[in-house]
Amino acid sequence: MVIPQGRFLVGPLVFTGPCVNKEPIVVQIQGTLLSASPDELEDAPMDVDTWIQFYELNGLIVIGGGTLDGQGAAFWSHDLGSQGPGLPVNLMFQKVNNTLVRKLSSVNPKGFHISVVQCNNIRLYNLRITAPADSPNTDGIHISRSNLVKIARSEIATGDDCIGMIQGSTAISIKNVKCGPGHGISIGSLGKYENEADVRGVVVKNCTLSNTDNGLRIKTMRGPKATASRASSIIFQDIIMRDVKNPIIIDQEYNAHGKNQANPSPVKISDVHFINVRGTSTSPVAVQVACSRIVPCQNLKFYNINLDYVGKPGKALPPTCTSTCTFATGLSYGGIQKPPACH
Repeated sequence: MVIPQGRFLVGPLVFTGPCVNKEPIVVQIQGTLLSASPDELEDAPMDVDTWIQFYELNGLIVIGGGTLDGQGAAFWSHDLGSQGPGLPVNLMFQKVNNTLVRKLSSVNPKGFHISVVQCNNIRLYNLRITAPADSPNTDGIHISRSNLVKIARSEIATGDDCIGMIQGSTAISIKNVKCGPGHGISIGSLGKYENEADVRGVVVKNCTLSNTDNGLRIKTMRGPKATASRASSIIFQDIIMRDVKNPIIIDQEYNAHGKNQANPSPVKISDVHFINVRGTSTSPVAVQVACSRIVPCQNLKFYNINLDYVGKPGKALPPTCTSTCTFATGLSYGGIQKPPACH
């Protein structure tokens, strides 16, 4: 299927299988697809959570250099209620295996840019993802319950996580990605729902984060519904930070307010390596490790961490940034440690 050059107004679409195909299904997007605006949705269903979806396919190629424009600005202020559907994702892959997505742009989604759910062996290369820094919940690439996901050579500037990995994300490779603005590269939130699957085997390498609210983040939820799971075998390597607010942060106190304070996170974080992380922090605490008091973090390794505090304009700078660690066991350090290691 070929979508030629030009501009096309498109309502919700679902390309669904299963299909009997010996060769990959190829979808070539050359033009710009425009999602409907509020006025144009009067006769369209409002209970959809996805604009364009590929579902239950094996062998798919989506390429072409085109653009998906969610025209989301008019929707970002809408409150659909906690019981209502989320705002539509620009592009959803669900139960799609053996897939290549290459040379696409996603701009201004109503909700997330791209979601990868229940997929196996999907590659996302040479993507350009953009939305304003203040656009709410516009995650760049959101991964859930998927295995063998590779993201490379892409630029993401948005209002939430550049890349977010939640429960069941395994064998994830993220390389040569430029992120910013946004909320950084995140694992979590984890522990939000009952019976969540583990996260393991994540490698983030050769990435640059610029002017983001967070850099490399692992976050888990507190609360009565949180159940035990694990996040393990995670490597962050060769990372550049440029004026990042929280360059390295493990936060197991996420959502720690009200009744949730009595329910520490049951998610176990272990075997996490931070290797060759350098650049600048806009917050004085550049490394924050706040683990769970009932399942402390284990085997966190920091090697060649070199972060300078740049502060805010007009304010005096301390001599160096600092690090904080709570409820973490088996911390190990090597090479440069700036900020100084905490024990």
